[in-house]
Amino acid sequence: MYDPIRMEIDEETRDAIRQALSDMESKVDLLIFTSRECRYCDEMLKIVNILVEESPSKNDTKLLSVKVYKLEESPDVFRKYSINRTPTLVLLDGNIRYLGVPSGEELKGLVETIIRISQKDSGLERETIEKIKEIDNPVKIEVIVTPQCPYCPYAALISNMFAFAAKENGKEDFITYIVEAYENPDIADKYNVMTVPAIVINGVLAFVGVPYEEEFIERIIEIAVHRKTVETERVGETEPL
Repeated sequence: MYDPIRMEIDEETRDAIRQALSDMESKVDLLIFTSRECRYCDEMLKIVNILVEESPSKNDTKLLSVKVYKLEESPDVFRKYSINRTPTLVLLDGNIRYLGVPSGEELKGLVETIIRISQKDSGLERETIEKIKEIDNPVKIEVIVTPQCPYCPYAALISNMFAFAAKENGKEDFITYIVEAYENPDIADKYNVMTVPAIVINGVLAFVGVPYEEEFIERIIEIAVHRKTVETERVGETEPL
């Protein structure tokens, strides 16, 4: 029976991965969280191990490294990163998280994310980065995706690069979650997602489809900054005497 999560990586695909990752310039660490009862952890590990194998080396050391944590063996690490689903893939020490396997089309977005982090270049406009620097409130971006969706890698990539730029500027509470919908149907259902990619900002369904960079940052500011300010003002209000 066809399973969209399980991906056959042939030699042609390996060659494409190897060629793409050859653009890496510095080390990137991947953290993988698994558990005994996890249905697709083997698929996550298969894909990640292939990425590591095909990544370039510098001074006889692979530029892409992976650490695997099992719930039954490392519950303290799960608590540290607030991991409650498996498999989960983490980059940037937690600012970018994949809930579910980055299979199919999603692999393209992950590979490009790794390359840009390695090159320390988000690819975002300077004006966008300056606006990210000014955001002091927590930002949680959830990108709902499926392996077959041709546009999902682009939504994932731009969201990941926003989190990367935030991390580079000391914003530890600006986090992007790439949510694989088949493995996490409860999250997709929570936001009544019928079409992917769908992008949720701080619990608000903000986009269906891939947003332009300038409208993405403005929507983040609107939801994460202005709405938070309004809520804070309301909390501080008192009834007139």
